[in-house]
Amino acid sequence: MPSARVHRLAASAPDDVGAIENAVRHGEIDPSKIVAVLGKTEGNGCVNDFTRGFATQAVKRALAGWTGRSMDAVGRDTAIIMSGGTEGGLSPHWLVFEVSETAIRLNAPGALAIGVVMTRAFAPEEIGRAPQILATAAAVSDAMEKAGITAPGDVHYVQVKCPLLTKQRIADVEARGHTAVSRDTYASMGYSRGASALGVALALGEVERTTIEDGMVCRDVERYSTRASASAGVELMENQVVVLGNSPSWQGDYVIGHGVMRDAIDVDGVATALREVGIRPALGLCDADHDRIVAVLAKAEPSRDGLIRGHRHVMLDDSDIHASRHARALVGGVLAGVFGDTRLFVSGGAEHQGPDGGGPIAVIARRNQP
Repeated sequence: MPSARVHRLAASAPDDVGAIENAVRHGEIDPSKIVAVLGKTEGNGCVNDFTRGFATQAVKRALAGWTGRSMDAVGRDTAIIMSGGTEGGLSPHWLVFEVSETAIRLNAPGALAIGVVMTRAFAPEEIGRAPQILATAAAVSDAMEKAGITAPGDVHYVQVKCPLLTKQRIADVEARGHTAVSRDTYASMGYSRGASALGVALALGEVERTTIEDGMVCRDVERYSTRASASAGVELMENQVVVLGNSPSWQGDYVIGHGVMRDAIDVDGVATALREVGIRPALGLCDADHDRIVAVLAKAEPSRDGLIRGHRHVMLDDSDIHASRHARALVGGVLAGVFGDTRLFVSGGAEHQGPDGGGPIAVIARRNQP
């Protein structure tokens, strides 16, 4: 029976894998069992945030050295997903996911389950359009099957790393007589995230196949997933999909729950996620509950109407700092106050990922020991 383990480890720089290496050296992590590594890096989270690629290469190189595989093989077998931007008090860190088979029954069946699938590489003209939606939906379904999750309701978070358009990629599209979804490289990030999120929504039954079309991405904002988190980067052309849920065919010490933040300061959505992992929400978690939490994953996006509960925000009017960076800092601060921790995987850009101005949140925690 498969069992998952999750490790949250500090990073002092985008290429600092020292904490992971130390855990491997002390036998706390078996590198051959690693199926995914998520990282928060301190870049700007924009098109030219090369901290993501830098961190990806550092992790690939380390895993190749530990397992004797090539870096290309590591990239094919392991989801390495970097999300740039640690504005405000967010702390750069790694989330390392292991999966192993064991014949020893650790506790009652039903625990955190993980499925990892990569799509094919997309042609640049497919980014942000229906082909990306449909390929992502198929990958989510495949990842659910790999994870032994049969009911969409048992999926609590789907992390997707997706590509973006650069000027060179756009030029390639046009040289071949096609058009890109946008000639604005930054806007392409939103289209890619949006198409990826709609793919998750399609796989989980949150949208209908008959509604899927190119023109809906970043326009039909009422259609979204309550469990999708997509992050775009220049370092890949495929979508990397990590499905996280609970499955009765898994065992182990970890469970996952999720909620939906209706806006950037919605702690009720956070409370829902906490209850789903057996933690009673409180103004300041007790030490025992704080120590059970091993990962917090959330989306952040400024509301389009420029308001939060009727009061004006200026995130969309700042010409110096992009609105998504403001949103990460805001949501990061709200969550840090709840969890008493700044090691939070808060990702900006929530197109079709939760309601406007809000977004999904998931908590992974150790089981409550009797």
